[in-house]
Amino acid sequence: MSDALKVSGLSVAYGKVEALHGANLIVRQGAIVTVIGPNGAGKSTLLSALIGLLPSRGGVFHEGEEISQCPVEERVARGICLVPEQRELFGELRVEDNLLLGAFPRIRYGMTGIRTELQAVYERFPRLRERRAQRASTLSGGERQMLALGRALMAKPRLLMLDEPSLGLAPRIVRDIFQIIADLKQTGVSILLVEQNARVALHVADYGYVLETGKIVLEGAASELAVNRLVVDTYLGLSTKV
Repeated sequence: MSDALKVSGLSVAYGKVEALHGANLIVRQGAIVTVIGPNGAGKSTLLSALIGLLPSRGGVFHEGEEISQCPVEERVARGICLVPEQRELFGELRVEDNLLLGAFPRIRYGMTGIRTELQAVYERFPRLRERRAQRASTLSGGERQMLALGRALMAKPRLLMLDEPSLGLAPRIVRDIFQIIADLKQTGVSILLVEQNARVALHVADYGYVLETGKIVLEGAASELAVNRLVVDTYLGLSTKV
């Protein structure tokens, strides 16, 4: 079986400034892979390049096929979905309308079962069912993240990329969101998780990469990175307890 994602020598530059330099990473089918690192390390740049929003050099392969030159819409049609850091919801639309918009690529290609998928999202996120008639702008931060995840799932992604899902959320809500992310693995979707909160990211991931100043400086099984002295001292503090 081909890897869900293979990235080879990926580089991205803003003018003369290189924000990502020669990145290599692999997401196995059905695995959760995390990229951790400080602000400004190039994590969001990596995801933007992978979805096709930024021009890049190097190879990007999805399920064995190179997609480096594919436009965004073709990558989305292949089942690659990005949940951006700012969630980018339609605030004036109802919760349910936002979810249905997530299924637009499937509707565009004449696929059916949209309502069945909507009910599945409501079962996973009961709070969204309760608030389905509310405008998205009225939701709390945790609810907005749930809506962003639910909208992504409406597209039935094969590869789900998450950009800082814990951003701005209270610790209790972060635990809930990451439990949902861990549960998604059981559906078979492959997940690339970019996250500054290294503790929770390594707790749910199978494998991890450390990105600093545009370069991957360390990689390994998430359980090994969680006790690696460099990672502990730099990102986890003195305690490795999750």
